Amino acid sequence: MACFPGIAPLPLATIRDAFQAVVDGAVDAAVVPIETLAQGTVREACDLLLASRLWIAAEVVVPVRLCLAAMPGETLDSVARVHSHVEALGQAETFLRSRPWHLVASANTAGAGLAIARGQERGVAAVMSPRAASINGLIVLASDIQTDARNRTRFLVVTAQQSPAWSLALEGPPRTSLSIVVGNEPGSLYRALGVLAEQGINMSKLESRPVRDRDWEYVFWVDLDDDLCQPARSPVLASLAEAAAEVRLLGCYRRVGQA
Repeated sequence: MACFPGIAPLPLATIRDAFQAVVDGAVDAAVVPIETLAQGTVREACDLLLASRLWIAAEVVVPVRLCLAAMPGETLDSVARVHSHVEALGQAETFLRSRPWHLVASANTAGAGLAIARGQERGVAAVMSPRAASINGLIVLASDIQTDARNRTRFLVVTAQQSPAWSLALEGPPRTSLSIVVGNEPGSLYRALGVLAEQGINMSKLESRPVRDRDWEYVFWVDLDDDLCQPARSPVLASLAEAAAEVRLLGCYRRVGQA
């Protein structure tokens, strides 16, 4: 990844494991998928970030290239089950539904392939990246099986420290992510978003997620094409705090390595 040239990554089994590794101090940062063009928000990552006190330090968008991989000697006709993360299964749905395969959700794409390789499983294939297939010694039975050739995944780099030194050196368009809670009354969200409109700030994403400890109440994830951590933008955050019941800054960061 552009953020960490020359750094050997530490693969973990699940998105939750990646968050926990940062919380525990086992790693300095975790790279997690937050959104795809084809499937939308990766809700697990969104909810974990909202529930944590971690920060977003950078963003990178990567083209999605998926293949069907299996043990050497397997063919498309010999495969009975296909394993992968539910997001990857959805991204390759058109191809996967073309045959009577049994689809099985796994913790992640690379992990599905690793399990096949370690267990020397026959009659089983995994939807994964071509690179992961090669690393695990699997053969590619079908290439570029993603339904949408334009599909891309947006990854976030999450850290325990706000704006670590390495993130300040990154170049790219600015983005600010916030979570906003508004009162359960007419016009409350309108008033909060009106603050952004008055300042000419573009909102690139707005999504609601349930508040886990309050029935039928919601927190809004907001992405802005602006850097609200700049001193000149501090009045915007102050105005948002007045218009909403709760505002939390998730991170001011750069969008690097856009593809």
